[in-house]
Amino acid sequence: MYSAGPPRTDQPRRYLLNTARKFFADAIESAPSSPDAADDFPRLTLQALERIRMSRSRDRILENLDTMYREAFERAKASGDNSQMATLDFAYRREQLYLEVLLDIREAVERK
Repeated sequence: MYSAGPPRTDQPRRYLLNTARKFFADAIESAPSSPDAADDFPRLTLQALERIRMSRSRDRILENLDTMYREAFERAKASGDNSQMATLDFAYRREQLYLEVLLDIREAVERK
């Protein structure tokens, strides 16, 4: 059995992963439980995400999607490209569905 001592050089990737895991675990344990908001740097962490309220409304997001596709559709229509118009129509409906699902998830997480 391997005892504590110098790192094994036959598995450098394992050693690096374990060192990184220990580094992050130590950082989480030593982090203050309620940091001062002025000293808290913007990071994409679970704590930061829990404090941030999503700024754009569902209507605004879907309106932006509609505007973007409408402009592209009008360009395709002006050029007479029926194939591009059909592709854009399908893509718009697909993206709208994806966004609605993501927005539903966002709202469920915010209610938590």
